Amino acid sequence: MSTQLDQAQRVALADDQVALLINDVRVKHPDWSSDFCRRGVDQLVGFLAACGVASEPLAPSAAVDEFWHCFILRTVPYAEFCDLIAGRFIHHIPEDERPHDPRLPRVANGNATRARTIEAILTAGYDVDPEFWPELSANCNSKCTQCYQGCHDSPK
Repeated sequence: MSTQLDQAQRVALADDQVALLINDVRVKHPDWSSDFCRRGVDQLVGFLAACGVASEPLAPSAAVDEFWHCFILRTVPYAEFCDLIAGRFIHHIPEDERPHDPRLPRVANGNATRARTIEAILTAGYDVDPEFWPELSANCNSKCTQCYQGCHDSPK
């Protein structure tokens, strides 16, 4: 069962950081509208909030991962936001690091990871925008995560 938080209880990214993040994303994706980017920031915040409490790896969708990549490059505000939302730094772990570091968890089937991620976002009290979390293809194999680069968070 999902517990929805009231809007005032949700952690939000400061307006100036939202503007910078949207600008950074639009440099890479000039075809993405301001509305789409604003919604993308909201999805990233929900994803990071879920990562802050998850005990299993979560993975962003391809679009959410674009926002994460841009945000993490602004290391000071990213680290501050992680501390605020999770009480710790949330690492971004690409798929290619896992075989070299046995401490890192394996991400299983992409459809299972997608479902777990969506449920975690809802449980953390954030909305899920279906445009940012598309269904995965039925032939998604065990190496597939929902992020086209195979990225996931660092569960606590």
